[in-house]
Amino acid sequence: MKRPLSILSSLLAVLLVMGVVTILNSCSSNTTAADGTALAGDAPAGKKITLGIIPLTDCAPLVIAHEKGIFKKYGLNVEISKEASWANVRDKLLTGELDGAHCLFGMPFSVYTGVSGKAGSEMQIAMMLNNNGQAITLSNDFCGKVGFQNLDGMAAAVSAMGAKKELTFAMTYPGGTHDIWLRYYLAAAGVDQQKVRIITIPPPQMVANMKVGNMDGFCVGEPWNQVAVKQNIGFTHLASQDIWKNHPEKALVVNKQFSEGRREDLKLVMKAVLEASIWLDDLKNRGEAAEIIGRQSYVNAPANEIEARLLGEYDLGCDFGKYTYKDDYMLYHNKGMVNFPRKAYGIWYMNQYVRFGYLKDAPDYKAIADKLILQDLYAEVAKEMGIAVPEDDMQPFTIDIDKSTFDPNSPGAGAPVAKK
Repeated sequence: MKRPLSILSSLLAVLLVMGVVTILNSCSSNTTAADGTALAGDAPAGKKITLGIIPLTDCAPLVIAHEKGIFKKYGLNVEISKEASWANVRDKLLTGELDGAHCLFGMPFSVYTGVSGKAGSEMQIAMMLNNNGQAITLSNDFCGKVGFQNLDGMAAAVSAMGAKKELTFAMTYPGGTHDIWLRYYLAAAGVDQQKVRIITIPPPQMVANMKVGNMDGFCVGEPWNQVAVKQNIGFTHLASQDIWKNHPEKALVVNKQFSEGRREDLKLVMKAVLEASIWLDDLKNRGEAAEIIGRQSYVNAPANEIEARLLGEYDLGCDFGKYTYKDDYMLYHNKGMVNFPRKAYGIWYMNQYVRFGYLKDAPDYKAIADKLILQDLYAEVAKEMGIAVPEDDMQPFTIDIDKSTFDPNSPGAGAPVAKK
């Protein structure tokens, strides 16, 4: 009769020991961030968060937060999902397959207004990921006809070459940043966009398509402009920061259900991404960053080609030689100036949709920007981390390439803005 009692006692002892170990592990695995946030240990067991990326240099904040263990530091179980195209990112965000993504700043506005998706579909901008670092690449057929950063001769070259064949230019997503930079560039150069063809190509496919003659020029993010130069199939006519210095580029865009249902987790994601962004803006780290994001699982491009343009060192191709951007290479933080999501910039994007014929009528600019940009959430996160929040939103700003000024408080119907 004593045997069952002995077995029961042993089981109780084992359970007691397991309970103590669990409590000790729980106590020892927690730590605290610099802003006072309680963080979990290195093996988070929380519900998985899936964040999408496209193979571009500016996916770095998400990749670095993952590879350097910053997400884990905040107790997050994050999976990085490499996607094939921006349309794929859009669809997965809307269905909830992705909780968030490295995304074109213009995409949420393009989708909501019906330019590139079902009108009224909400994708929310939690924060910005970078400024600058995109470019216009032209095929070598343009070499000798145009000068670096110089629009003179572009319209004449397009006209002459267009007499022999229809010229084709590529961007990555209708209403996205690369689309608007391309259209704005062509307009500033005096090129009639009705006389050229503009197509959509995913970023990693740009170089291969130009190589076989499918396009005469494209706008895309790095490293694909540098890759085109290295493969001697095109040259950099200008960088996007020549169009608009420190322009908004990629954003952390999230699924609405994620932002509303897991608000605290989203805040932790944002904090991790901000930490990664600060690390990335230390130029001493950019060599390591290039090696990490260049891996096959991410951008799948040579690290040296990624690193050069991360440092502002541009090998231009054609006969242009090299050019160094001193303070307007790709920026990820810039003391918080990068990451603050400005409603004024969203209004500008939608204004361009009207200007370039995507929308017949002006949308309710301010109401849409208010709905899609989680500015209050960003301000809350920034305050908790001791990061300054800029106070320049909704103020007029100037586009460098044509010296035009845009007032977000009076956007008009989308006509070309007045010159200074």
